[in-house]
Amino acid sequence: MPGSRRISMHQTQGKGSDAVDGWGYSDRELLARLCQCEAGGEGETGMQAVATVVMNRVRVSYGEYGRLDTLRQVVFQPGQFVCAMEQVAGQYNAQNLYNMQPTWVEYRVADWALAGNRLTGLGTALWFYNPFSPACRDHFPSPVGAFCLRLGDHCFYDPTPAYAQT
Repeated sequence: MPGSRRISMHQTQGKGSDAVDGWGYSDRELLARLCQCEAGGEGETGMQAVATVVMNRVRVSYGEYGRLDTLRQVVFQPGQFVCAMEQVAGQYNAQNLYNMQPTWVEYRVADWALAGNRLTGLGTALWFYNPFSPACRDHFPSPVGAFCLRLGDHCFYDPTPAYAQT
């Protein structure tokens, strides 16, 4: 994809960043837990969509995410994934990746994404969210993301030219 970095699975293992969260999860384990937490109720396709967004962020070479080098940095970038937070608005967040218990389905999704696969239709999507309504906003999180697809309860967004300035 244009504007992307080519990485091997070894590069996703971290260049000195593995201590960001203090846990020893491998990229496979971390991605499986995040997919289960963020989209376990959306089935395998929903989890593949989340994995696609995460890996698009790892691979993009420009903008805010272009400054991150590893899957771990993407997952634990402050304010990005509620499931990576143990506290939300001062309250304990029980639905966090530390409390997940991935099954073979989540590991299969993680392996699929780490092998370079992406869900058709998501293109270069860098964001997703659940609007808790039937309609998706045209832009998310701001004018840097343009709506591209709705899957289940989640809306997905591709970067606009404005994203390059982030």
